[in-house]
Amino acid sequence: MAEIEVRRSARRTRTVSARREGGRTIVMIPASMNEREERRAVAEMVARLDARDRRRSVARSDTALEERAARLAALYVPEAPAPASVRWVTNQNTRWGSCTPVDRTIRLSHRLHDMPDHVVDAVLVHELAHLVVSGHGRDFEAIVRRFHRMDEAMGFLEGVTWQQRRDS
Repeated sequence: MAEIEVRRSARRTRTVSARREGGRTIVMIPASMNEREERRAVAEMVARLDARDRRRSVARSDTALEERAARLAALYVPEAPAPASVRWVTNQNTRWGSCTPVDRTIRLSHRLHDMPDHVVDAVLVHELAHLVVSGHGRDFEAIVRRFHRMDEAMGFLEGVTWQQRRDS
């Protein structure tokens, strides 16, 4: 079982929240909670995170990724040829995604698995755009800018990259 860390806060009055960090589950609760309330809150939050993780694991299959890419292509890059394959890979540790236009293959790093949906979508749109334009020039930028959350997603990824470099 994963380690559970409970953090009490005097500033919290009623809300309980939780997140996963590596192999740990961190549950933040009000300092005023008694032991029985704490046990109930921790069990509820762990169950919610487990349910979210189960949903994400289904949504993060290669088949689901291909379907997602098809939907995004129709919305944002309709001029792109259909990708021959779209899949998750574990051998990309410095890139978030890659595209080989010649054989129309798109690969996304497994490091994106736990990231918000709009971030995964932005990387997919970026790689789909490479099926139309190989470089990162004006024409390419015009395509990726169609995705309304591109700046937000790229900012998120820049922050993740910064944190990883800082921690290494």
